[in-house]
Amino acid sequence: MPKLFSPLWGLTVLCLAFGLTPSNAAQLAASIEYETVARPADLPHDFQPLPGTSLKFLSIKTIDGFMVNAAFWQPEAKPPAETTLIIMVHGSGGSYARPPNSTLSRSLSGNGFAALAIKTRQHDDKRNTDNFFDISRDIDASVQTARALGYRSIVLQGHSLGTIQVLFYAATNWEHDIKAVVQLSAIADLPWRSRYLQIQDEDKFRALSDAALKSLHEGKERDVMALRMRRTGSVEEPLTGGHFLTYRAEASGSANGTYWIKRVPRPILIVRDAGDAIITPFEPYVLLSAATSPGSLVPSIKFTLLPNPAGPNPGGHFFADNVKPLSEAITSWLADQHL
Repeated sequence: MPKLFSPLWGLTVLCLAFGLTPSNAAQLAASIEYETVARPADLPHDFQPLPGTSLKFLSIKTIDGFMVNAAFWQPEAKPPAETTLIIMVHGSGGSYARPPNSTLSRSLSGNGFAALAIKTRQHDDKRNTDNFFDISRDIDASVQTARALGYRSIVLQGHSLGTIQVLFYAATNWEHDIKAVVQLSAIADLPWRSRYLQIQDEDKFRALSDAALKSLHEGKERDVMALRMRRTGSVEEPLTGGHFLTYRAEASGSANGTYWIKRVPRPILIVRDAGDAIITPFEPYVLLSAATSPGSLVPSIKFTLLPNPAGPNPGGHFFADNVKPLSEAITSWLADQHL
């Protein structure tokens, strides 16, 4: 398993070889590691690469020991140093095996781009159990792995909840090999959205806030709370105190895309399906306003709205009716960025 850390650990070996105490030598505190693993058994049969491309599966250990699973798509005719790699971050409870990342990674690899689609620590049934800041470790481990694999041009792509996670990372990591950011079904201000569009009950919101704060003070912020949070309509879902405090609470939550987007020093593409029944039509414009406000670091930003004759529908959030137009919109924009 390749380890991504400084070779200074070799000093310890030299000290031992010469009979010197290693106590004053450099020591390894933590590392990021990755390895190729077998294809997961639960993937659908059609989760296959296009002709001229390859698909591998990676297991990536983050700096804090979490294991990130990833699908790694590559065009076979291009070396990594000459290929732009797109790191794909899914939305709430998503994965690399679900749209839009599952279809996009396949399509973009066929158009000459590599894709590293990951499962963050809030994938599938782990929805609402994560701390917002911990997801940055999952993204960073993926970026470091991409570099170790030889890629020198990296694009960060987020979908739904993943858009804010990607914005936070891009705003706080300015390395020059991170070339651009793509936002799909982008959320503007999640704490505001959670309070006024999802929960829609001030008494319930205060009760959730009190319970989350109590869990933090008792050291139980990683435990699922007894109270549930309204998601859509009459549907409620479990969550941890740490998730509520870092994502949903206006006083302490940091999942605000309008704050982070103006601090991203890279070109940004926002794409929304007109049939998206989850993201409200005004949210991309709120992000556009923030990104073009005085003092913003964003050098350029483009918003693309993909028509959907079916109107608002559950699949619109995942671009189910716009698989090809979505891929074309991203490919065209990346070409405009000379990527």
